[in-house]
Amino acid sequence: MECTVSWTGAATGTRSGMGFVAETGSGHVVNMDGAPDEKNPANGGRNQAPRPMEMLLAGAGGCTAYDVVLILKRGRHDVKGCSVQLTSERAETDPKVFTKIHMQFTVSGKSLPAGAVERAIAMSHDKYCSATIMLGKTAEITTGFDIVEA
Repeated sequence: MECTVSWTGAATGTRSGMGFVAETGSGHVVNMDGAPDEKNPANGGRNQAPRPMEMLLAGAGGCTAYDVVLILKRGRHDVKGCSVQLTSERAETDPKVFTKIHMQFTVSGKSLPAGAVERAIAMSHDKYCSATIMLGKTAEITTGFDIVEA
């Protein structure tokens, strides 16, 4: 897996701002930006894209949701939708790693057994989702779920 991340300030010749563009090995482009810095605007972002740590959290959510849907489908469950809302806490001092992450899943489908959804989430968390397993080295990760009949 490869990715190239480039500072957009260098490309525009402005040498200010904290915008970056990531070009993934699969050929996709993702913009990132920092938070504005009122004390020193040249060192802050312009709030034009997600923060890098938000992208990390979103990636973990995408990784685990992918697993949950795939596990349910492989179990021949009639899954129609899956979303996961992630809330997090970070350390107060540098490096400001994630210390707590809660993942609240909403899974919709026809007659989905709660045990199957719970098992899919646990399998993702314990075995398959590289992102959450890696983040679990610094963060306490908790999960919950709701099932919506579709």
